[in-house]
Amino acid sequence: MTLESLGIAGVVFALSSWLTSRLSSPAARLRLLDHPNERSLHATPVPRTGGLAILASLTAGLSLELARSFLSGMRGEFQSTQSGWILLMLALIVVVSLWDDWAELPSGLRFVVHALAAAGVVVGGGLMIDALGLPGWTSVALGWLAVPVTILCLMWMTNLYNFMDGMDGFAGGMTVLGFGFLCYLAWRGGDGFIALLSLLTVCATGGFLIFNRPPARIFMGDAGSTLLGFLAGTLSVLGARRGLFDLWVPVLIFSPFIVDATTTLFRRLLRGEKIWRAHRQHYYQRLVLLGWSHRKTVLLEYCLMLACGLSAVCYTATGAKARLALLAGWLVVYLVLANGVRYAELRSRDEELRAQA
Repeated sequence: MTLESLGIAGVVFALSSWLTSRLSSPAARLRLLDHPNERSLHATPVPRTGGLAILASLTAGLSLELARSFLSGMRGEFQSTQSGWILLMLALIVVVSLWDDWAELPSGLRFVVHALAAAGVVVGGGLMIDALGLPGWTSVALGWLAVPVTILCLMWMTNLYNFMDGMDGFAGGMTVLGFGFLCYLAWRGGDGFIALLSLLTVCATGGFLIFNRPPARIFMGDAGSTLLGFLAGTLSVLGARRGLFDLWVPVLIFSPFIVDATTTLFRRLLRGEKIWRAHRQHYYQRLVLLGWSHRKTVLLEYCLMLACGLSAVCYTATGAKARLALLAGWLVVYLVLANGVRYAELRSRDEELRAQA
């Protein structure tokens, strides 16, 4: 990355901050409110147009970078077939998500679009997860399953980010920290495209996060969460494909979201619940329902995100046995945290029953 690129990142942050402040104002012309429902943790209507600030500032940053590379006569980081497919499919996701924010599209239509966007980067851009395995063990080549497995993973990453965007400062904080670690690893590995796009994403979301921290004055909405989820998934697969890290590295980085959303999904499936219905069963939601403040909960999650990111960096510098031990250690940590939340819920219910007796 050049000094000019860093300057563009600064412009993106400033623009995102300004746009978010305007969109969060009661006098904003684009006034789309998120009214509380059975999934919500907020009690009063809050604007959910913050994704527009993230999108507009990120688009401005990409445009400035393309113009800079064109005027300098150099081939820029974004001028390749692979990056072109990623940005094109990202645009498709954003258009439909914006439409959904305003018109509430059927979930089936959204999933079809997510599948088409994922297929676009997989088939057109050549982004595929070729094998799955654990460090130190023999990995299993996916063969013809590589395409459908990668598409499903990208679709899940896109949607889980949306599912986890339910608390003040949560998704924004995950983006700043998660993409920050992706930026560092890509910069260290000499991949300008991933490093710069990650940095611009950090700056675009950082400006929004100023107004989204507890108590939030604005939410990012589907346009923001699906954009960030799809981008997190594609850059993770792309980094693994280019040899910057193996796939466990981004899984570790984004594991606070991946573990919570995935375990909650399977728990609801086992109970026979309709998984497309709104709910408040994610671990972060359960902590708030136990009486934790938004600020306390999100600070705990930030600490978890930071620890996961630092572990991912350590993972890249160790051997196979240490990597396997690191993954096993985090499995234990997540099991302890999950059982801790469950124990706290049981204690709370017992206290309520004793109070009623």
